[in-house]
Formats: sequence, structure tokens, C-alpha cells
Amino acid sequence: MTALGGISGVFVVEPDVHGDERGVLVETYRREWFPGGREMVQANRGDRRAGSLVGLHYHLHQADYWYVPAGRARVVLHDLRLGSPTDGGTVALNLGTEPDGTSRHLGVYIPSGVAHGFAALTDMTITYLVDGYYNPTDELGVAWDDPDIAADWGMDNPVLSNRDQANPRRADIPASLRPRFRR
Repeated sequence: MTALGGISGVFVVEPDVHGDERGVLVETYRREWFPGGREMVQANRGDRRAGSLVGLHYHLHQADYWYVPAGRARVVLHDLRLGSPTDGGTVALNLGTEPDGTSRHLGVYIPSGVAHGFAALTDMTITYLVDGYYNPTDELGVAWDDPDIAADWGMDNPVLSNRDQANPRRADIPASLRPRFRR
């Protein structure tokens, strides 16, 4: 587990891969990897076609853990947390298969208040664990193409949901909907 430079509280893990002629086994998540994190209570899976973009989403009360078992995704994270030492920081990283076909087994822990999204660089599957049950009042967003965030999605002209097309710019998020940094 390593902290991801640029955003406080975000961690990237590279789990052990065990393999032989039968295939591989990857332990993709362990609670002990994230000190101070809460128990994950729900698991979700998403399948996306190449060219799709999801986000940027954020939560006031929920943390996520993402892993891409198939395909390749460009993950973008942006710190929205008031009082965070990295407020306003943006980072991008790739999860899943490398362009040469090599599997790169990485997972990313995203604390509440950090906006997160991904672009499907290939057809892909993402699994994500969350530490809170689905709550529509905690499903918030910020514009994926906000120039103040300056995200590098690794693609042009993505396919977006209506929700993601309507997200406000960072500067237009009311203070009451800005997350607070928690140590």
C-alpha cells in the first residue's frame, strides 16, 4: 500500500498475485490495508464500453475502493475537501490491463470528499466496495470537464450519462455541499 501523491488519504495497493499453469489468484482487498477506514458494507460491479466516462462523483459520508479485473480504466481523483492539505489537487492513474496486454493489479482507496471518476480506455469491468449503503442524498458530482480541475481522461469525446453532463463546476458547488477534511 502506498499513499498516492497529490491527494491526502488516497492509497494505491498492488496485491500479491499467485499463479501457475491453472491461472491466477489475486487477493484484491484487505481491510487492514487502510488504517482509519471503516468496514466496507456493499460491493458493486460495473461493465463499461470503451469511450464511456463516469464521474466525477463524490460523497460526503462514503469511501470507495476500486479494482479493475478486466480491461483498462483511467481513474481521475480530485480533492474537494475543505481544510484538506491537498484541497484542489487532481491526480490520474490507470487501473487494469496495460496496453501491451499485461495485467496490472492495482486497487485504489478513495476517502469521502474526494471526487472520483473513470474513463473506459477499453471495454472494462470495475468492482467497487463502499463503506456505506447506497444513499441518493450522498450522490453528488462535479463537472468532468471543469477547467479548474483540468483532468486528463486519456480520451476525447467520451460518452456520458445525463447526470454526469449536468454536474456543476467546482466553483459553483455551494459551501454546504463541500466535504470537510477528516484526519
